[in-house]
Amino acid sequence: MSTTDGTTNASAAAALGFTPGLAVQELGWDDDADQALRDTIMDAIDGDLLYESNEAVDVVLLWWRDSDGDVVDGLVDALTDLSPTGYIWLLTPKVGRADYVDPTDIAEGALTAGLALANPASVSSGWQARKLVRPKGNRR
Repeated sequence: MSTTDGTTNASAAAALGFTPGLAVQELGWDDDADQALRDTIMDAIDGDLLYESNEAVDVVLLWWRDSDGDVVDGLVDALTDLSPTGYIWLLTPKVGRADYVDPTDIAEGALTAGLALANPASVSSGWQARKLVRPKGNRR
């Protein structure tokens, strides 16, 4: 399936680094989340997205909107089940969409939560993704 910005969901899932066997926790899902992207991610990991976990997860997929509140709170919550070497994909509405999150808020939120912004990715016509990682000195 192709999105309006020319990416396919399969290439978006690959760009996000999803591979079979990864434990991926999803937080912040709502009706506006890109279902086709979610399905493609589940296909790529060959499993379901987790909502709760008794073990550390490799990746947290965090859907976040401006109306969800302070992005710091969402990022701190996302760290709860994340493995020391894991990372977060923060998905926010694209510019011009309802509930768009200002990049300055994301950068400040990442810093406050003790995370570093890594590479961004265009994942669908309505959502953009930003990878957040623990700074290298904090990974164990």
